[in-house]
Amino acid sequence: MSSGVPFDLSVDAALAADMRERLAVVEELLVQSVTSDDPLLAEASKHLVEAGGKRFRPALVLLASHFGDPAAAGVVPAAVVVELTHLATLYHDDVMDEATVRRGEESANVRWTNTVAILTGDYLFARASDLLADLGPQAVRIQARAFARLVRGQIAETSGPAPDADPLEHYLQVVADKTASLIAVSGHLGALLAGAPQQVVETITSACEKIGVAFQLSDDILDIASEFEQSGKTPGTDLREGIRTLPMLHVLSSTDPADARLRELLCQDLTDEELHAEALALLRAHPAMDRAREDLRRWAEDARAELLTLPDIPARAALTGLCDYVVSRTG
Repeated sequence: MSSGVPFDLSVDAALAADMRERLAVVEELLVQSVTSDDPLLAEASKHLVEAGGKRFRPALVLLASHFGDPAAAGVVPAAVVVELTHLATLYHDDVMDEATVRRGEESANVRWTNTVAILTGDYLFARASDLLADLGPQAVRIQARAFARLVRGQIAETSGPAPDADPLEHYLQVVADKTASLIAVSGHLGALLAGAPQQVVETITSACEKIGVAFQLSDDILDIASEFEQSGKTPGTDLREGIRTLPMLHVLSSTDPADARLRELLCQDLTDEELHAEALALLRAHPAMDRAREDLRRWAEDARAELLTLPDIPARAALTGLCDYVVSRTG
């Protein structure tokens, strides 16, 4: 399996071998699913598939299936469905964000046009729906509701919190809808289609949602704390783009006079390099970073506590290891 997938499978050789084998099958079906007779659509659809990625969501589907019958017929198609859905959202996100690079490659909206990128994302959603149709109405409903959450989260992020809303609660709901919902669906479909007991399905779904929130919180922290050499991304991208993430929201909620300058900067346009550098330095040294790390640990530990109620099998150890990883990656 891809070395980018953050699962420690060294706990069980049979599990590792099974995951490698079935992820290879997922990759084959993924490529088949984005083929088209139209040359432009075929090229645009394969653009992100061939750029790689961690295949984190498909791996979660496969791992969750070990709480039932991992060889069940619907498991691999479900893994492809969640990856197609994820990829489709990336095409759309790049248009909305006016991104120029995705996974080290020129983004589809830049390489072609916004129209082509949007239609390619729509095509991948359609291909995912086609596969879903064979998995039964329950699977279709689960995916449809997750898709609704994805859209709701994007709209909520775009519109921002209402005047009387708590900005932190609004932010966490956006994270849950935009990021965690599809990660929860990955665990849900994997366990469900493998025939796992209902209580196990519910526990995995809930724990995966918490893991999804934790991953986004860790990304927020890394965007501020890491250097380019560590993350491969320009530090402080969220600051520059005016996106208020967890550490920033903690600062903005502070009434400490010592935070006045940083609060002032966070309310400004930080595309200016000097102002951006000042804000980034102040934020890195601020106690809000430790507070955000504590929030992250709490989400990861809540996920772990739920996972530990599951049967003690190698797949559970891999999932609890994921909770360790999501915390440790932020230092």
